[in-house]
Amino acid sequence: MSDTADTQRDPMLGRRSLLRGAALGAAAPLLPAATATATASTSISASTSASASASLRWLGTSGWRIDVDGRTVLFDPYLTRFKTGLFDGAFRADTELSTDPEVVRQHIGAPELVLVSHSHWDHLADVPYIAKSTGARVVGTETTYHLLVAFGVDPGQISVVKGGELLDFDGIVVDVAAGLHSRNKKYAYFAPGTLDTPPAAPPRTIAELPEGDTLAFQVTAGSGGPSAFLMGASDFSERAVQGLRPDLAMVAVPSSTATHHYVPRLLRALGSPGVVVPVHWDNFEEPLSEPPRRDPSMDLDGFLAQVHRESPASRIVVPDYRTVYGADMRPRLQTS
Repeated sequence: MSDTADTQRDPMLGRRSLLRGAALGAAAPLLPAATATATASTSISASTSASASASLRWLGTSGWRIDVDGRTVLFDPYLTRFKTGLFDGAFRADTELSTDPEVVRQHIGAPELVLVSHSHWDHLADVPYIAKSTGARVVGTETTYHLLVAFGVDPGQISVVKGGELLDFDGIVVDVAAGLHSRNKKYAYFAPGTLDTPPAAPPRTIAELPEGDTLAFQVTAGSGGPSAFLMGASDFSERAVQGLRPDLAMVAVPSSTATHHYVPRLLRALGSPGVVVPVHWDNFEEPLSEPPRRDPSMDLDGFLAQVHRESPASRIVVPDYRTVYGADMRPRLQTS
């Protein structure tokens, strides 16, 4: 979740992937952000020419929908976006969890795979409904497993991973990397902890969803398309991601400088991706039907400047909720 809660409102504080596929949901205007060098643009264009049908859409926060050849993969799909007071200066850790099935169905299509980075509500809250209503397989940590079982998800639908796994889902390859959660200015974060057994009752409030360790995923589908690195929080393990070299890197924007040289270290470890896409910089309590509004705790402009300085050959794309992108993260479709 956003470190804003950790800094201002938390009463509890004191390998490898890709995209390609069929058409994706709705769209809206791209928020332009930077240009790539001719070399980087040529490289990405060439690598995606064989998979021009791939589609991606940002679901807000760190979430993504990837469609390829009629198959859908979701990452951290938080769509209901209910109010907790996080962005109003009155954060309530006892906010009750809720899911709006109609809103969720507008965005998810027919997913067969749901990847979950960690178990905070702005990553997991809609996953129980998605899993139970679609039968999609969920890949996540042991804590995610225990929480989903408590919510009534069939244990047989859930794959527990720790990092280091390279899983092939009938041509969609998921490289799992152990990750780390973001830290606020106090070097802490909301609702830490892990679970080694399901809770006695389904969690009722956001405080009952602990972080439960954090993962990153790199997804690759088929043999001709680019790889996409997906982060759910703004920290990482250099050893875990070293050498992944994705074409697209969906990088979480930090809210503090607690993680030493976050941007330079990450981009070096990933080998200066051809396209960098900042995520988790938005107010995730506003509906996806509205244009993205910035989380005031996030210095998005400063982040973009760092990326350009550290990896000038990378093209930067600041995404919009309702823009459908191709496999090179260039806008493919815009709808109202």
